[in-house]
Amino acid sequence: MEVTLNDEQQHYLRRVMRLHAGDPVLLFNGQGGEYEALIISRGKSDMACRIGKCFTVDREMPGEVHIVQATSRNEKIESVLQKGTELGAAGFQIVACERSSLKLPEGKLDSRLRRWRKIIIEAAEQSGRTRIPALHWRQSLADIRLAGQSYALHPLATLSWRQVRERIAQANYISFVIGPEGGLSARDLQILAELKCETLAFGPRIMRTETAAPALLAAVQAVQEEPSG
Repeated sequence: MEVTLNDEQQHYLRRVMRLHAGDPVLLFNGQGGEYEALIISRGKSDMACRIGKCFTVDREMPGEVHIVQATSRNEKIESVLQKGTELGAAGFQIVACERSSLKLPEGKLDSRLRRWRKIIIEAAEQSGRTRIPALHWRQSLADIRLAGQSYALHPLATLSWRQVRERIAQANYISFVIGPEGGLSARDLQILAELKCETLAFGPRIMRTETAAPALLAAVQAVQEEPSG
């Protein structure tokens, strides 16, 4: 089977990787499949590959970690999506909270989502993942979907990382809710409590909104991959 690469893929292979006809490449389908392929043509405006063997590859975290990220300045959201994908997040929900600073003009949401999905795909390529994390926009906290153990990061939390560490180590599904630059409001916390989402303190320091998700993902990976016993 042969496939023609899109403009962005062609640019990456031409300008970044400096590949030519006859060079081998690895392709993935975003659903766990990785393919051996060979570049068979490299014209001025097109590039095609011949698909070879397919392998099922699992480079995912032991448990699925879903990030619910409050809207903030766009570059901060992009950082969360990029680093979170590289660190193994299974999915992202971007949600407007009471103190959120990002204001999307009418008609701009679709283009912003396309941009964010592009960042996720590029981060998956960079990190060697064969699955693409899901991305959803939520208009309010009441609309979010929580999977498994659910925690909202908050400095005055009822739970500490030490208290939940063992259950997180065994969890198949975890959801983390991260507030905006101004933090989660009392109303936000009330909505989350109604959704059975507990508050969690992650260390003695207050992190920036774009730092929290990567830090939590790294911590979850560390405890879930510790040898038992």
